[in-house]
Amino acid sequence: MCIRSQNFAHGFIILVEVTHGALSGIRVLDLSRVLAGPWAGQILADMGAEVIKVERPDTGDDTRGWGPPFLRDREGKETSEAAYYLSTNRGKQSVTVDLSTIEGQDIIRRLATVSDVLIENFKVGDIARYGLSYDDLKKLNPRLIYCSISGFGQDGPKAHLPSYDFTIQGIGGLMSITGERDVLLGGGPQKAGIAVSDLSAGMFATVAILGALMHRNDSGKGQYIDISLLDCMVASLAGLNMNYLTSGEIPGRQGNAHQNIVPYQVFDALDAQFVLAVGNDGQFARLSCVLGVPELADNDRYAQNAERVKNRDSLIPMLQAIFRTKPAGKWIELLEEQRIPSGPVNNIAQAFENPQVRHREMCIGLPHPMSGTIPLVANPIKFSETPIRYVKAPPTLSQHTRRVLTRLVGLSDGEFQALADKGIV
Repeated sequence: MCIRSQNFAHGFIILVEVTHGALSGIRVLDLSRVLAGPWAGQILADMGAEVIKVERPDTGDDTRGWGPPFLRDREGKETSEAAYYLSTNRGKQSVTVDLSTIEGQDIIRRLATVSDVLIENFKVGDIARYGLSYDDLKKLNPRLIYCSISGFGQDGPKAHLPSYDFTIQGIGGLMSITGERDVLLGGGPQKAGIAVSDLSAGMFATVAILGALMHRNDSGKGQYIDISLLDCMVASLAGLNMNYLTSGEIPGRQGNAHQNIVPYQVFDALDAQFVLAVGNDGQFARLSCVLGVPELADNDRYAQNAERVKNRDSLIPMLQAIFRTKPAGKWIELLEEQRIPSGPVNNIAQAFENPQVRHREMCIGLPHPMSGTIPLVANPIKFSETPIRYVKAPPTLSQHTRRVLTRLVGLSDGEFQALADKGIV
């Protein structure tokens, strides 16, 4: 059962979710921070897993301070919760533990013995110094699935080096194919607007964890998962990788155009820019009719996509001249009537106001102790039998420490208070 109420003033759905999710009964110990690991943990939490986020006492996850903007409280004052942190920690419980102490390490071991999955993204070798490596913990819990996420992986000549998404986008080749061509104004390498290597690593980690859970169902054994941001970045270049591997030619930047499909790019209309994505020859024939130049579809230079790619330098200027004669909205209307993929270049506010995005309820709200209700982005997965669970807003720092450690570790109130007095929890 999902109880909903629409808040029209802010455009989000307030949800109270009591349905059991696909991963109900799975417990995840999330020792990760920043984005890739927490992204995986949030996806697992959305699917019903119990996710315990372990943070440093006093400071917590680095991203709690990655602002502004920060969440505002009921009086409109900024809190300590950065929007960046809020984007990737929904559905978790926050537990603070000082892993540098013997007592803190013992707490993690005890939590690991009652967990199904552990996620960590320490620098390679660091967590082993605490006696919390996979080899250490699998002796206590052979069913444990242990996922390590790092910039370069657990082995290799650069495994020991730190990294962030920006450096990985450069090293992994993404920036060489992103941005306008060097010969044009503003040309040059460009990073993507979001941390794509982190996000892809988080999703690959999620897939790997689900696969390991399936394997454990059959074998009863856990296993170790090694996820590298660089590996994920290289793998995510997909078709352009194969362009190079099959031809030996290094792909360059095409700006808002496509390497292998024409016309598939941004065009200037009379009043604004819009996106046109012609994916097959039938769509191009219909486009030619919409533009009033049906003869283009019969021209040997343009009738088939392979020829359009070879002759883009003559075709695109012709199309561009026609598109400048009408407003973008009119072109989009005409193209949609002929089922030719197109659309406006929205900013984020316009994207959330899009009627399809609103219909799909991609903006939700959850109760939050500081702000009353917090707007969040919904999980895009739509299950028919085990709908995504929206139970907890991103936790405040140490919000669940006492409850988790007394319930799962078995600490008495006195033992907990003694650890708290020492700053260990």
